[in-house]
Amino acid sequence: MTNGDAASSERMMTPDLMVTGEAVALEVLPASPGSRILAGFIDYALYSAGLVATIITGFTIGESIFPDPSEALVLALVSLVFLGWVVGAPLAVEVLTRGRSAGRMVTGSRIVRDDGGAVRLRHSLVRALVGVVEIWLLAGTPAMAACVVTRRGKRLGDLLAGTYAVRDRNGASDAPPILMPPELAGWAAAADLRALPGHLALVARTFLQRASTMQPQARVRLAMQLAAQAEPYVAPPPPPHTHPERFLAAILAARRDREFMLELRDRRLEDRARDALGSQPHQVHPPA
Repeated sequence: MTNGDAASSERMMTPDLMVTGEAVALEVLPASPGSRILAGFIDYALYSAGLVATIITGFTIGESIFPDPSEALVLALVSLVFLGWVVGAPLAVEVLTRGRSAGRMVTGSRIVRDDGGAVRLRHSLVRALVGVVEIWLLAGTPAMAACVVTRRGKRLGDLLAGTYAVRDRNGASDAPPILMPPELAGWAAAADLRALPGHLALVARTFLQRASTMQPQARVRLAMQLAAQAEPYVAPPPPPHTHPERFLAAILAARRDREFMLELRDRRLEDRARDALGSQPHQVHPPA
């Protein structure tokens, strides 16, 4: 491998490392392809073992309940079990653990959104559905290839869901939530934050979570640097003389709150659609 290739490979796996002039590093490091492949091997070995055990147990118990089952019934039950372990189990684990899994706990990684926020149901659902093809049907070959060649070690499901895996041994995920500064709440509610890059939001979030551990001068300089990078993407600009850390906290809290409201709206629409499907058509009454 040439020096240029080595440098290119190193940049691929460290796109979110910001080092200040005072040698203060904000590590937002993607998980390496090796750790991702190991985590996937552990997770899907467990899911496969659960799938096989469930099918064997089901056939053992089913022989006493259905002595002579039809092929259609067997196929339906096997399909449900397969769907449960292939889609349902990975989806439930990732949603309930907020991006963790057994394999990621071993390798010290976590799945997050491109902007560093916690994954939600829709992200995990896309990852699980794409995983049916790229992991289960194609033996993980596309997933491993994508992890090696993509910038943040993403598999195909990550590319479609807007997620990736980060190293999670530093305890940053246990940091307290970012709060909205009261004096900026009105401005943030009307500000347009859609142009803010996900990478910049991720670094700003990491800075705020670790700011208390930094030297005062380094903290002030990095806060001003990040605020200057974020301000061109926010309209209108913050009020004059706004503290840079409070400006960063305001835009991150506003992004989080807006995403939460969109999630609630989606859930309400799903509930209404479900109720509409379950109700009787207009002026159609059930037979007496």
